[in-house]
Amino acid sequence: MSAVTELVVGTAGHIDHGKTSLVKALTSGRPGVDPGARLDRLPEEKKRGITITLGFTHQDLPDGRRVGWIDVPGHERLVRTMVAGAGGIDAVVLCVSASEGAMPQTREHLAILDLLGVRAGCVVLTMCDLVDDEMIELATEDVRDTVRGTFLEGAPIVPCSAVTGAGLDTLVAVLSTFTRAERGRQGVFRMPVDRGFVRPGFGTVVTGTVWSGALTDGSLVTLYPDGESARVRGIHVHGAAVSEVRAGFRAAINLAGIERDEVPRGTVVAGGALPCPHVIDVTYRHLAGSAPIEDGAPVRALLGTGEALGYLHVAADLEEVEPGTTVSGQLRLDAPLPCLPGDRFVLRRPSPEETLGGGVVVDPWAPRMRKRDRVEVGDAITRLAGGDVAVWLERAGPAGFAPAEWADRLAVRPAGSGDPGVMVGDRVLGAALVARLEALMLAALSAYHLEHPLVPGANRRELKGGMLAAVTDKVRDGVIERLVLADQVVVSGPLVRRADFAVRLTSAQEAAQGAILAAIVESGLVGMTTKAVVERAATPDAVALVHLLEGAGKVVELSGIGWVVPSAVDGVAAALDRHFAAQSVLTTADLKELFGLSRKTAIPLLEWLDRRRWTRRVGDERVLGDQLPRSG
Repeated sequence: MSAVTELVVGTAGHIDHGKTSLVKALTSGRPGVDPGARLDRLPEEKKRGITITLGFTHQDLPDGRRVGWIDVPGHERLVRTMVAGAGGIDAVVLCVSASEGAMPQTREHLAILDLLGVRAGCVVLTMCDLVDDEMIELATEDVRDTVRGTFLEGAPIVPCSAVTGAGLDTLVAVLSTFTRAERGRQGVFRMPVDRGFVRPGFGTVVTGTVWSGALTDGSLVTLYPDGESARVRGIHVHGAAVSEVRAGFRAAINLAGIERDEVPRGTVVAGGALPCPHVIDVTYRHLAGSAPIEDGAPVRALLGTGEALGYLHVAADLEEVEPGTTVSGQLRLDAPLPCLPGDRFVLRRPSPEETLGGGVVVDPWAPRMRKRDRVEVGDAITRLAGGDVAVWLERAGPAGFAPAEWADRLAVRPAGSGDPGVMVGDRVLGAALVARLEALMLAALSAYHLEHPLVPGANRRELKGGMLAAVTDKVRDGVIERLVLADQVVVSGPLVRRADFAVRLTSAQEAAQGAILAAIVESGLVGMTTKAVVERAATPDAVALVHLLEGAGKVVELSGIGWVVPSAVDGVAAALDRHFAAQSVLTTADLKELFGLSRKTAIPLLEWLDRRRWTRRVGDERVLGDQLPRSG
C-alpha cells in the first residue's frame, strides 16, 4: 500500500462546540485535502445542524503524513456513537467553545477518552471570532482547570475560528507533533465496523479503523459475532485502492456475498478466530464523579463499535464499588462482544443514561464466576492482568490446550509475559499440573507394586486413577516419558514400573518357581497350560511365577499348546530345517514322527508354525515358510 503514514485523529466535546465546523475548515479548500470530503451525510444532520452519526474525512500534513479524521457527535444521548468513533484513534482534538467554556459533555468525553486509553491530543478553543481576548483568556483558564489531572494536562490549547481561519495553521503544526499509537502490528486482523453501505456495482462496503494485523485483497474473513464468512474483493484507504491494509489505518472493505444488513455497526471483520464471549474477566475503574455501583448492577457495555447490556460482578469481597476505585470483575452480557485481552471498554448506566467507568478486557475466555470464589477469581484476574498467563493453563486444568490453540493464546498475551506451557503428549498443560500428574503416576505405580509384588510392571493403560483418568492416553504416555527421562520410571514393552522397584522372591517362592520350570522342561513340546501349571505348583503365586520365568526368557507360551522352554522351540526349528532340506512337504504324520507327538498336540503345533510363517499350509500339507530360521 501507499507509503503514507496514517494518523487517526478524533474530535470530542460538548454539543454545538464547533467540532464539525472545525474539521470542515481544516479539510476544505486547503492543500492536501479531498475537496469532495463531506462530514454531514444524513438529512436530519443537515436539518438540525448537529452530528448524529460518525463523520469521516482526511487531510495531508506538511510532513507528508495523512490524518484520518473521525468526527463524533457531542449530544449526551449519542455517547455510544462517540465511543464507537474514539475507540480507534491515535489522538484527540477536544473542542471547547470559547463563549461557553467546558460543559458536562466536555468532561464526560474527556473521561471516556481516558478510559479508552487515548494518551495524546490537544484542546481547541472554538468560535473565537465571537468573543474578545479577555473571554479567550478566561476560557483558556477554564480549560486548564478542566484537564488538570488528565492525559491532556499540559497539552497545547489552540484558539481557533472556523469562520476566519484564525489559529488553523497553529493547529496543523500541533497535529504534526502527534505520532501513531502503538497497535498490534502482528496477530489476527481486526477491524470493528463503524459504518456500512451499499455501493452500486460493488455491493456491501464496511469501514473502520484497523485495530491489529494486516489484510490483503482477496482474503477470506469472518464476521463476528455471527461467524459468517466473506471474501474481500477490494480495499480502499481514503478512496484509493490498495492491495493491503495494516493496523492503525482506516479502511473501506468491499465484501462479496454479504448483504448490508448482515454487517451492522458493532460487527468485527477478522482474519482468523476471535472469541465472542458473554462472560469477560476485566479490570474496571469507576469514575470519581459517579455514585457507588452495586455488585451485580445492570450496565451497558461499549466495546469497539459494539455494545451489549449486562451486569458487572465484582471479583472481591465488596458489595459495591466506590467512586475513583479500580477493581477486578466479571462482565456477564446478554449478547456476545468480540474482543481480545487488552481491549478497552466503557460502562454506562442503562437508565438514566450516564457513564459509570470503564476498563480493560483481561480474559475473554473466562469461566463463569461463583460468588463464593470471587476473591480467588479476583486474584487470578490480577495475576493475568500483570502478565501471568499461567492462569489460562490453571483454568484449563487437565483438558489443557491443543498446541495451535495455545499458540493463539500466546499471540495475545500481555507484553513481557513468558510461555509457562508444558507440552505433554498431545496437549499443553500448566507446569504445576504436570508435576501433580507425575506424582500421581508414581503413586499409582507404587500402589500397583504393593498390590502385585510379583508382577514386574503395570500395563500403562491400567494407570488411570484419579486425575489421570481426566487426561488423554497421549498425555498419560507423555507423563510416563517425562518420568523415564528423569530416571524415575522404567518401560519394558507394554509394562511400566518405578525405577526403584524389583521383584524379590522369598525362598519358598524361589523353590516353587524352580519346580514349575522343571515341570515345563519335562513336558517338552507337549507343553503345560497355565491351568496345569497352577495345579502342579499348588501355590497361589503360580501364575505370577511362570510370568516371571517368561520375562526372564526361560519359558515361552505357544498358543494352543502352553508353556515350553526356548530350547524346545529351537529344536523344532532345527528339525524342520533338516526335514525341508530332504523333502518339499510336511504332513501331520511327519510332524508326529519328528517329535513323538500325538495328533492332539501336533495340530496346535502346526497351526503355531503357520502363524510364525515357519511353514505355509497348502491343502492338508505344509511347505517351507519364509521365516523359518535356517542353520546355514
